[in-house]
Amino acid sequence: MADNNGVPRRKPVPHSAQELPENWAQELTAQFRRTLSTKRMNELSSRSPSQRRPSSRRVPTDIVVERRRRDIASPPPLPPSRQAPPPPPPPAAVPETPAEPSNTSTAESSDIAADSPPAYASLKNIPAVPTAPTDQFSRRFRNYLINLSSTPVTWENPGLLDEALRVVPLQRIYDEAQEEADLLTAEAASLGDNILPAWGYQDCVIRALMKWFRRDFFEWVNNPKCSACRSPTIARGRAAPLPDEAARGANRVELYQCAHPQCQSYERFARYNDAFVLLQTRQGRVGEWATCFGMLCRALGSRIRWVWNQEDHVWTEVYSVHRKRWVHVDSCEEAWDAPRLYTEGWGKKLSYCIAFSADGCCDVTRRYVRNPATHSVPRNKVTEGELLHIIREINALRRKDMDKKQKFQLNAEDMREDAELRKYIIEALAFNVSRILPGGDGEKASMRGLDTATMAAAAARRERRGGASGDADAAKAAEHARGAAGDAERVRRAGNTTVGEQRPPGSNGQSPPRREHHRRA
Repeated sequence: MADNNGVPRRKPVPHSAQELPENWAQELTAQFRRTLSTKRMNELSSRSPSQRRPSSRRVPTDIVVERRRRDIASPPPLPPSRQAPPPPPPPAAVPETPAEPSNTSTAESSDIAADSPPAYASLKNIPAVPTAPTDQFSRRFRNYLINLSSTPVTWENPGLLDEALRVVPLQRIYDEAQEEADLLTAEAASLGDNILPAWGYQDCVIRALMKWFRRDFFEWVNNPKCSACRSPTIARGRAAPLPDEAARGANRVELYQCAHPQCQSYERFARYNDAFVLLQTRQGRVGEWATCFGMLCRALGSRIRWVWNQEDHVWTEVYSVHRKRWVHVDSCEEAWDAPRLYTEGWGKKLSYCIAFSADGCCDVTRRYVRNPATHSVPRNKVTEGELLHIIREINALRRKDMDKKQKFQLNAEDMREDAELRKYIIEALAFNVSRILPGGDGEKASMRGLDTATMAAAAARRERRGGASGDADAAKAAEHARGAAGDAERVRRAGNTTVGEQRPPGSNGQSPPRREHHRRA
């Protein structure tokens, strides 16, 4: 029942002699709420529109933000000047029609449409949503990545791994690894009881393998020498693979001609991708080095990744059980855990860095591009959502035959790696923010970081040329750079005088810092 105002009447209270039902309190509370809600709606419907606007009821935040946006987009008109003609008389009153609310809503909808969300380019850092590739170019890139993902799968052949162990001097590798592991353990023990060594024994095994592989086993070839007279050769283009070359997995063959005028013979340089063939040829460039070295790491029991880069470079990553993370390894440069070598050392810009393993796939670009503003190239092959979908598809393909426990371990590793990659982005943002702070601390840190990366790249190249003497040369160069940086800082504080500029005698009672630097060097 309801009264004349439409408010439902509450149920009569039962007689005291009757027992109250268990849900009587709940029904009474619900009825009371319905009564208040109906009363409030009746009051609002009885008010006129002019009385509703100055209401003290709190307006939702999104409506307030929308009104402010419309006010900013369309500022109020300026008052008419004194020289302006008088406004025309208002038109005759026209009775209201039901079409006016629709016009108002149309105007409001046009204002809302003007405040549409920004483009995806300004929101590229938000979490991407996996999206299946739809156009032709995206599907082609997907097929290309799936084809690349099969490269480390071929290293799981037991016969290939047994053949690889026959060419590796295991006793030499293990002795060097044990010596380095003992040294790291003693160093950690000298620092404290709870200090762990920098690297584990298996990491030292891979480090020793990398030194042997680069210095004694594999050979870098730009232009192969003439097989007849051992003279240099000149590139003459490409040729079709011969049947025996195609059978051994050569996808292309480079043709070279002897530079000696009395020889002029041709040399064929086949580019092999088969790790078993590379154990026999033992020569090549970046692709052959990464393929053969990755297979040898797998033969020694380490989990390995083959990292593909869009800018024509490949390298490897080894999983460190001691550190519980993937470690960058470049056998061409004999670089260990130096992911910023390519961007800050070489000054190279990277777009895609995709790591493939027998267990799946991962986009590791954030590990090698720490500052996207200066060291990145636009990633326009596919959208970020499509790339995420492709990576998940490859992971599902490689892990479909694994048991539940192994999948759980791999998912945990993926989560740890994703947290690590996010940490790199946060550090880059914090560094960029520090550069705009007063005092110039960010600029000094930037110069120190660039000098350190440049020195590391120069030391790596010097060590590649001079072998074991590279460590001493790198130490001397680092000491020289630190001394020059300290002198430059003292000169700047003394009077903003450049390093090569001499101050007048008696200006500060000290000799010029430049001379002091030459005496120390």
